[in-house]
Amino acid sequence: MIRKLSLLDRSRTREGHPAPEALRDTVDLARTAEELGYHRFWVSEHHSVPGVAGSAPTVLAAAVAAATRRIRVGTGGVMLPNHQPLVIAEQFGVLEALFPGRIDMGLGRSVGFTNGIRRALGRDTGDADRFEEQLAELLGWLDGSQQAHPQVHARPAEGLRIPAYVLATGEGAGIAARAGLPLVVGDLRTRGRVREVIETYREEFRASARGTEPYVVVSGTVAVAATAEEARRILMPEAWSAAYSRTRGSFPPLRPAGEVEALAMTAKERELYEGALAGHVYGTEEQVAAELAEVSALTGADELLVTTSTYDRTALLDSHRRLARIAGL
Repeated sequence: MIRKLSLLDRSRTREGHPAPEALRDTVDLARTAEELGYHRFWVSEHHSVPGVAGSAPTVLAAAVAAATRRIRVGTGGVMLPNHQPLVIAEQFGVLEALFPGRIDMGLGRSVGFTNGIRRALGRDTGDADRFEEQLAELLGWLDGSQQAHPQVHARPAEGLRIPAYVLATGEGAGIAARAGLPLVVGDLRTRGRVREVIETYREEFRASARGTEPYVVVSGTVAVAATAEEARRILMPEAWSAAYSRTRGSFPPLRPAGEVEALAMTAKERELYEGALAGHVYGTEEQVAAELAEVSALTGADELLVTTSTYDRTALLDSHRRLARIAGL
């Protein structure tokens, strides 16, 4: 069993519940995570997605940090190609100055979901290829080593110790390794691929001032309930949203599990829906403990970042409580 547990909340919207409520739910969940003993709590970045309210992760991270006292708070992640590195350095500098010793800087290389979003952000798909260059610039703003812009400084970030993490699959693992940074990799549905990425990262890791040894965070959906069927129902709303997005091109708000079960799906929708349900870690406490022990043995991960979203907030909170109990938090 991976003993260090953390949560990522994407501020998923739910049918009948407006986006502002989703953001408040995220802050409330962070308080619960802290009470339960989770190690860190991260928020995400999405733009123009009907099913996700979290569009400004550093702003939301500030709200989370202000509402908690001990738990580490960060981003999973800020999509660096969407931004200027100086601005991101300044934002995290403000966060670290306000909440010293609690801020994590999780960084990803994705760009906007559609052509329209990318145009609105002033970016295109090629910007993702500059992620390693942007990462180096961002780290340079923090330690004062950047030379591209003489006499320009990131205030108050310069000189502050803000841990950076790279969210990666495939090529991104090499970027994390070359930078000597921790790696965040998922998801648990493709465990063979995850193991390959981790092995590449460990083989290529170069010690740096930011990390002398590899550090691996595996991320994925985990649902725990009194029965396996109840745990599976936690997964249904997100699975249907994924299937819907694949057939209609838009990621919608979450629907209740009962409504999803009653839907008349086409053969293609059913195939996508069942595929979206497969491979996650779910079940009773005993079943989940056994499966996470297998994940730990397979990956040797230092930390598990749980990314579960669902319509039923009561069931979600109960799942997180049960998982905390499994891990002995």
